Amino acid sequence: MAAQPGRKGGFTRTATLLGRQIRQVSEGRGFAVTRLLTHWHEVVGPDIATIARPVDVKYGRQGMGATLTILCTGAQAPMLEMQKEQLRAQVNAVYGYNAIARIRITQTAPHGFAEGQAQFAPAPKAQPKPQPSPTVRAEAGQVASAVHDDELRLALEALACNVLSKVRQI
Repeated sequence: MAAQPGRKGGFTRTATLLGRQIRQVSEGRGFAVTRLLTHWHEVVGPDIATIARPVDVKYGRQGMGATLTILCTGAQAPMLEMQKEQLRAQVNAVYGYNAIARIRITQTAPHGFAEGQAQFAPAPKAQPKPQPSPTVRAEAGQVASAVHDDELRLALEALACNVLSKVRQI
């Protein structure tokens, strides 16, 4: 059996198989270039991609540029508002011309109001705090040894451990 053109070893890329369906769905929502949807993280960068995502593109009646609607949480909207022009330039670079004239920010949860919390990316896992070395602990104990109040002495020891650990790293 001979391999068909465009196939490697009898297999077809998933992007090739689903390209037409993705294009039809995205064009129905106003996205003439599907790359804006499929590569949003690369288009706008990781900082914006974690707090916002594109919803739709609406073209005006006069054809004088489109409006891109972006979904974000209410707390992130002011930060996104300040970056509108930079964001518009990045999105227009994907289109290759000034296709997007305006950006509208929608502040809602992607799952609706009943489900509550909106998160576009998983929160980074907290790293365990490294414990100070025994020499740093001993030094911190000496620094706080003159304090008679136990709670205050422990707090000062913890502060001294943090400061001494940072100094040792530099």
